[in-house]
Amino acid sequence: MAGHSAASSSNALLPCRAPTLRSPAPPFSTSLPAQIPWLRISQIGASTGSRRGFRRLQVSSVAVPDVSSTTGARKIAAKEVQRPVYPFAAIVGQDEMKLCLLLNVIDPKIGGVMIMGDRGTGKSTAVRSLVDLLPEIKVVVGDPFNSDPDDPECMGMEVRERIIKGEKLPATTAKITMVDLPLGATEDRVCGTIDIEKALTEGVKAFEPGLLAKANRGILYVDEVNLLDDHLVDVLLDSAASGWNTVEREGISISHPARFILIGSGNPEEGELRPQLLDRFGMHAQVGTVRDAELRVKIVEERSRFDMDPKGFRESYKTEQEKLQEQITSARNNLSSVQIDHDLRVKISKVCAGLNVDGLRGDIVTNRAAKALAALKGRDIVTADDVATVIPNCLRHRLRKDPLESIDSGLLVIEKFYEVFN
Repeated sequence: MAGHSAASSSNALLPCRAPTLRSPAPPFSTSLPAQIPWLRISQIGASTGSRRGFRRLQVSSVAVPDVSSTTGARKIAAKEVQRPVYPFAAIVGQDEMKLCLLLNVIDPKIGGVMIMGDRGTGKSTAVRSLVDLLPEIKVVVGDPFNSDPDDPECMGMEVRERIIKGEKLPATTAKITMVDLPLGATEDRVCGTIDIEKALTEGVKAFEPGLLAKANRGILYVDEVNLLDDHLVDVLLDSAASGWNTVEREGISISHPARFILIGSGNPEEGELRPQLLDRFGMHAQVGTVRDAELRVKIVEERSRFDMDPKGFRESYKTEQEKLQEQITSARNNLSSVQIDHDLRVKISKVCAGLNVDGLRGDIVTNRAAKALAALKGRDIVTADDVATVIPNCLRHRLRKDPLESIDSGLLVIEKFYEVFN
């Protein structure tokens, strides 16, 4: 994955003294080299005082990397030794899952995708293979939150303050990041925390960003999301709803943008997902075990080829990968020009109302997904076929569960669709 371009922080932004960090710097981006000197920038709340023998501590900003001029060379070297990823174009079958992932990359405002299915059906492989297809975005150099220099809603507080002061911020392009959220992660690691050691020894509180900061403007992937602890689920719900993460630690409050595409995968045999979290996913993809013997043999052969020679296997799919990348980039650029007729909007809402879908998320997501599919196909007008393709994935997980109903919820959506669309 491409990283930040080489740049050096301005001397005017550095504090008078930069204390040496004793703990390793947090991994803000997997694309950054492992050995980078880490510095802190402008201290906030410089006033100090005492009360009942306690000292009021200074609060410093987020630690950011001092990107050296050798970043480009290190990035190339790191790319050569990184773990090879299975190509997205080489995945056989599972068209529904692949389509949902592509639509969310084209329009992140769809709200993510939940992938549920049998074990061993390639759910995690498909999500992690999406890394190679992620397009580039414009970011502020050295900012740990991947701040957008042109969009105030996607800026960290420091970047916003610097823009208000009239500073011209150095910007570069970097690939969208994908962050894995492990099931055993602590809340401090997810949200970020305060370096208490610095507070006690030097009187400075330094915020260490967590995984939510790293995932801003990117993808947050949770494997086996139905096994995630409830308190982490609540954190994800808050961030997904507001687009911001607020950390309250040791008497101070720090907020940063946390707008990410939430992708989860799981096995329904291991338990159901909380309804509050399930509704946050824009789309729901169901995957099943391939039953065709010839197709199974092809999947096994392709995987064996990849295991024997990962580099050569990826090279054989390079042309298809590049074609898919261009298709996604073109769709993202043309998405704003795609139109959907008022008549289609009314019919989509009739389907949602007829299925007793709570809220309006179903209507919004279906409209967005249909427009993203039209853009992916290179059209600027949404058709009824586009709606028919995406509406089961947008509504099936929003239906009220009937324990006596044996029919699949996706089929219920299709039946209501043809009833409304004639």
